[in-house]
Amino acid sequence: MANNSTKEKKEREIRHEVVEIRRVTRVTAGGKRLRFRSAVIVGDGKGGIGFGKGKANDVSQSVEKAVKKAEKEMMKIKLIEDRTIPFPVEGKYKSALVILKPAKQGRGIIAGGIVRKICRLAGIKDISAKSLGSGNKINKVKATLAALKNFV
Repeated sequence: MANNSTKEKKEREIRHEVVEIRRVTRVTAGGKRLRFRSAVIVGDGKGGIGFGKGKANDVSQSVEKAVKKAEKEMMKIKLIEDRTIPFPVEGKYKSALVILKPAKQGRGIIAGGIVRKICRLAGIKDISAKSLGSGNKINKVKATLAALKNFV
């Protein structure tokens, strides 16, 4: 019974946020086949962060698949005083560029859109960020995670 309660406690700590849900259509001889693709980020608020994508015939199933993949891919980043990153860093994925800089205590998360969500889920409380280049959300997520990999 102790194993079951610790597993439930672990699941409660991990939060997820849906980045994007897309309707994907495949044209076949019999007509069009509709599916959904979900992109999800998960975090434990203590430096753990992960990203996953899932496809299914139903939105909720695709989100569940994405959450499972994201939990498998989680990485643990080191934070200074559980608040900010140690040094400035850049992350690049395809044409997306994300610049992350540590901030003083009490400044908060100065970032836009998807970078803000990732920092909040990872437990980063003080950071300054700038996202340049691509407007594609998935590429921005991967660029941000590439930058955060410097702190693993």
